[in-house]
Amino acid sequence: MARIGIVCDSTCDLGPEWLKEHDVVMVPLRINFGDDQFLDWIDFTPETFYAKLAASDVLPKTSQPSPADFGAVYSALAEDGCAEIVSVHLTSALSGTMESALMAAKMAPVPVRAIDTLTVSMATGLAVIAAVEARDAGKDADAIEAAVRHVVDNGHLFFALDTLEYLVKGGRAGKAQGLAASVLNIKPVLTFNEDGIIEPYKKVKGTKKAIAEIAAAALEMGPGRLRIGVLHGQAPDLAADLVAEIERLGIDHELVHTVEVGAVIGTYAGPRAVGAVFCPV
Repeated sequence: MARIGIVCDSTCDLGPEWLKEHDVVMVPLRINFGDDQFLDWIDFTPETFYAKLAASDVLPKTSQPSPADFGAVYSALAEDGCAEIVSVHLTSALSGTMESALMAAKMAPVPVRAIDTLTVSMATGLAVIAAVEARDAGKDADAIEAAVRHVVDNGHLFFALDTLEYLVKGGRAGKAQGLAASVLNIKPVLTFNEDGIIEPYKKVKGTKKAIAEIAAAALEMGPGRLRIGVLHGQAPDLAADLVAEIERLGIDHELVHTVEVGAVIGTYAGPRAVGAVFCPV
């Protein structure tokens, strides 16, 4: 069986250690604090990023990898013996990362299947995990791509932010732009639509009710077992509360992974974010 390379960008938030352990190559996005540039998940851990965010007078900006960044990775994998590459990325509605990957794929020495997950963070991460599981089971590139697209087509991410300030100022609020979340402790539960754009799901009062709504969203996924990934921004307590609520509801599930969001996603989510992706098996 020909060797298949798997590539992702840093916004899947699985982190370098997990990705290295599972033979996935990560291409990092960049974070700019003023004139200082950093690589996501390489120059920042979540802890060091949030500390700098709290201390900084300027809101960071982010930028996608260049086609050359992807080209170097694709060429290295080809030289290392990969016959094909599956490249899994965050929604093109929020970043030019997918465009860079597609441009590099056209010039790569081996076929590259670049896939837009139409989502971010642990939801993209769940697609990466599906690719790894299919590859490790000896599947070919067609089957690996199908495993990724199953998550893209059937997975749904729901999340709540402590404040919409970072999302709005960063220009990534999408259809949630008009929500006055800071008023009266309103916590909008957000999701991604089929075009990979953020939109409101529910508006509730307080974080506790937001967590309840996120968990309850799993009940709308229909009968059958769900694979679940949980994400949080410097809020392991909220992640634990969300998992407890999912269990309290008696949802048949496998908790695949929990991540703390990295610097790029944290730039827009801010601290104290929490969410979950649900995908039918």
